[in-house]
Amino acid sequence: MPHPLNGSTPRFLAAGLALVALATTAQAQPWWLRGSAAAGRHFLPPDAAFRVSARIVGGKIALHWDIAHGYYLYRGKMNISAASPDLSVAPLQLPPGVLLTDRYFGPQQVYFHQANASAAYTRFDYGAHPIQIKLSYQGCAKAGLCYPPIVKVIFPDEATPAMTAPNPSTPSATREGIAIGAGLLAFLAAGLMGRGRRARPQRDA
Repeated sequence: MPHPLNGSTPRFLAAGLALVALATTAQAQPWWLRGSAAAGRHFLPPDAAFRVSARIVGGKIALHWDIAHGYYLYRGKMNISAASPDLSVAPLQLPPGVLLTDRYFGPQQVYFHQANASAAYTRFDYGAHPIQIKLSYQGCAKAGLCYPPIVKVIFPDEATPAMTAPNPSTPSATREGIAIGAGLLAFLAAGLMGRGRRARPQRDA
């Protein structure tokens, strides 16, 4: 007598294989495309669409984002916090953005092409730890992808000290003139000494 489930076994097997294939496909997608309706289209990875860098300049943390063409960042979703011990970071100081009626969040100020920001900080560790900050930001592609919030922990680079400029009170042209004048005086003095020797009368034998 055949098992009552034998007739339906291929259906269960096919359904199971389909679920496995679906799960495998979902895992193969990058995290920023999972669950997105735009998963079948080509979009830049977040780090390529929004390249961020940070530096310590004049007692502040200066931040810069290079934003790829066709992508934008939300001004209201950019935040900074301390990630190293005994560090306090003030809220970001941001310039106004471009007003955009966004399909995902409605009216928003956004940045195209690039964005700059700064934040004051205070250290209580007397330099014992390197400065480490946590950034969060979110952006979209105009072609139809809204990235999930991006969180990065980075070490800002120290700004390279500027080269010492020449003393403005002694410009290079003045210094060269002084050197030339000193050379001429030395030449004239040598000539006068030579004339003095030639003009000295000879003694009788």
